[in-house]
Amino acid sequence: MSAETLDHAASAGARPVPRWRAALHRAAPALGLFAAARLTGMVALAAWAWHVGRSPRALLATSWDSLWYTRIAAHGYGRTLYWPDGMVQSDLAFFPLYPALVRATTALLPVAGGTAGLVLSWASAGAAAWGIYLIGERLHGRATATVLVLLWGLLPHSIVLSMAYTEPVMTAFAAWALYAVLTRRWLWAGALAALAGLSRPSGIAVAAAVLAATAYELWQGRGRGRPGLAAVWAGAALAPLGWTGYVLWVGMRTGDVLGGYFAVQEGWSSRFDLGIGALRVVRTVVTAPTHFGFGMAMLITGAGVLLFALMLLDRPPLPLLVYTAVLVLITVGGSGFFESKPRFLLPAFPLLLPLARALTKARPRAAIVVVAALAGLSFGYGVYALTLAPMAL
Repeated sequence: MSAETLDHAASAGARPVPRWRAALHRAAPALGLFAAARLTGMVALAAWAWHVGRSPRALLATSWDSLWYTRIAAHGYGRTLYWPDGMVQSDLAFFPLYPALVRATTALLPVAGGTAGLVLSWASAGAAAWGIYLIGERLHGRATATVLVLLWGLLPHSIVLSMAYTEPVMTAFAAWALYAVLTRRWLWAGALAALAGLSRPSGIAVAAAVLAATAYELWQGRGRGRPGLAAVWAGAALAPLGWTGYVLWVGMRTGDVLGGYFAVQEGWSSRFDLGIGALRVVRTVVTAPTHFGFGMAMLITGAGVLLFALMLLDRPPLPLLVYTAVLVLITVGGSGFFESKPRFLLPAFPLLLPLARALTKARPRAAIVVVAALAGLSFGYGVYALTLAPMAL
């Protein structure tokens, strides 16, 4: 709406359009493309699932980690599985926000836990796409923002955005927290970062981004005056509370306040070893026959590292840089579940900014070819990952 239109509306006694509604109106084309991409992916999965005698709803709502989340929602924490190879899988490895939201949804709606998880994931994916659009629009304009959202919805592992998994929830909180930082809403940024930290282990990346931005703000001497300064400090204090609170709670529950949570992760064969374990898997993938999913995980993770290098050349805002760097570091430097590394990178949407900018400037025919190829890969790989692959996402 132009300034002249606003003036005319005001003079005519009409109510001004709320900012959120105007922002949603601008984002509507991007959100429509995102919804179309995800719906097409689910239709492709459903068609193949019915063909092979599988339930699409079960595949989306009860695959792999989804079962852990719905069980925590129904019964609370306390389940541990012991395997002959020494692996000890405790449900304390899973952060509490998503199960709590599933439990609340089942209390409000007449649906089972898996369906509640899907409702939450789909709503969160839409909210995340809106936040991603606003960040892209603020940095590079509406065209790039629209392409950015579409690319995020067409990533090879984007089927996860349609599943009862935590990545959509975390990305929603992350995107809006980062947008709050960019627009200097420090209390919102801190609160959203705290919620992101309660959703996934990698939610610490959001807290790191907010803390880096608040530190820079204070160092620059901005936020002059007690109210502004207080908001910056409050945002910084809130940001890490979710992640650290859960980690310390697990530590107290296991009898090792500082190391208990990390011991739980060790039981799942998940540890941070600066990428040594990942390099061993890469060597195996390159030198010996292995499952297709491992090769794809290697290629997608490698592409993520390359996109991060291109992102650095664009000199992004500090909070986006810190957020993405922490996610890439956790993904590349972590050992265990190599096949899941692309999923771990799914919340790292700023990685797509260089590609979105390039496609915005490219000839329409070339951009359409790239998007169509990515869509084919996304829909095809989503079907493979949930119906044919022997390993977890």
